[in-house]
Amino acid sequence: MTGKMNTFLCGAAALLLAVATAGAACGTVNNGTDTTEAAADTAVVRDSVSAAAEKAVTPNYIDEVVWVVGDEAILRSDIEMLRLQAEQEGVTWDGNPDCRIPEQIAVQKLFLNQAAIDSIEVTEAEIAQGVEQQIEYWVQMIGSREKLEEYRKMSITQIKEELHDDFKNRELTKRMRSKLMENVKVTPAEVREYFRKMPEDSIPFVPTTVEVQIITNEPRIPIEEINKIKDELRDYTNRVQSGSTTFATLARLYSEDPGSARQGGELGFTGRGHLDPAFAQVAFNLSDPKRVSKIVESEFGYHIIQLIDKRGDKINCRHILRKPKVSQKAIDEGIARMDSIGDDLRNNVFSFEDGATYISDDKDTKNNRGLMSNVTEDGMSRTSRFEMKDLPTEVARIVDTLKVGQVSKAFTMVNNRGKTVCAIIKLKSRTEGHKAKITEDFQVMSNVVLEKMREKKVRDWVQEKIRNTYVRMDERYKDCDFEYEGWVR
Repeated sequence: MTGKMNTFLCGAAALLLAVATAGAACGTVNNGTDTTEAAADTAVVRDSVSAAAEKAVTPNYIDEVVWVVGDEAILRSDIEMLRLQAEQEGVTWDGNPDCRIPEQIAVQKLFLNQAAIDSIEVTEAEIAQGVEQQIEYWVQMIGSREKLEEYRKMSITQIKEELHDDFKNRELTKRMRSKLMENVKVTPAEVREYFRKMPEDSIPFVPTTVEVQIITNEPRIPIEEINKIKDELRDYTNRVQSGSTTFATLARLYSEDPGSARQGGELGFTGRGHLDPAFAQVAFNLSDPKRVSKIVESEFGYHIIQLIDKRGDKINCRHILRKPKVSQKAIDEGIARMDSIGDDLRNNVFSFEDGATYISDDKDTKNNRGLMSNVTEDGMSRTSRFEMKDLPTEVARIVDTLKVGQVSKAFTMVNNRGKTVCAIIKLKSRTEGHKAKITEDFQVMSNVVLEKMREKKVRDWVQEKIRNTYVRMDERYKDCDFEYEGWVR
């Protein structure tokens, strides 16, 4: 039910570097290599060293206010903490770190202040989910929660408290940036002009991309399994209504929504449009927080819901999700059916496009004649082309064995609703990596230009906010070569 939140891979340094529109970035290191992915492999070690270093080092300075931005103070200790963490993570700065570090903190404060003015929120449920995902990621890397506590020199509870504000501020900054960029558009004429003026050695390299069509079949679940799940949900309801336990406790124990289960099933304040329609219909009709809803069937499975609070057109509720299990017999039958459909496609009995439209259970692609869509993380752009790394793992594994126009054998995968499905795919096209050409890669170039325009919009906004915000800094910073103009008054 809940979307995945981005994990931190570069700690507090990434939090602040994320607000920059140019200059230092988390992927820049002393040896010139890109460490965005490397951070995923070494995040625990680096953060552990960083945490230990912060505890071990005794400051040899007197803490003081060195900048004021609006009514927000920046302490010398804030700067030194970020400096230390950046050093531990191998981050370099585009310019003098004595100047760029406080500047990046100041820029973040501009974003957070505007987010408060615009009533942009991050719910406690979202924060808890994001922090928990970060901790689970570290646990997977290091082996156990006990080892993580040993490395970090603090309990899991203390780690959560330490990450809370960082995650909240990072999400607020991200959402504020997205709001600033949401109405930025680019015209074909602007794309062609940008490409015409681009130096030959600056033309981007387009990685190998593929277009993939898919037909899926959801294996039939026996009515006995569905009734078993419903009986269990009714039992949960009776236990809550009798007072023998709480809804939150049962959600933590039994809910199969990993995003909300750890928060006792709480989803946080959510608009109707972000919920499954059947789920939303029942949830928004609840009025008594002491009652539990009837059983609701959604695309994700079966739920019971408990109201927490309503606020305008948003609702906060708890839910317990249970998913009926698919039997191996049903999977085998689904595989056989999909292989039969695959044989018909290879024998030209009907087209893949018609099969996707009239046979497929995949609601996301059947109206697009089976063509899979690649949506960017911010949801602002969509394309039919995928780099191999962006495809679902099961699909990428099969695509790697296909020639263009070839239909695969049937296989199983877990779809984006967490359901096991049987599928066949067709490799519609493959474009090998090459330097971008305006005639062949217009969408790629359009995305490049759009990103440049979005960053310019954010940069211009930051510049304008600096001009209209009270700023005071110590004399030591007034000779700095800042990324943005206007700090020094």
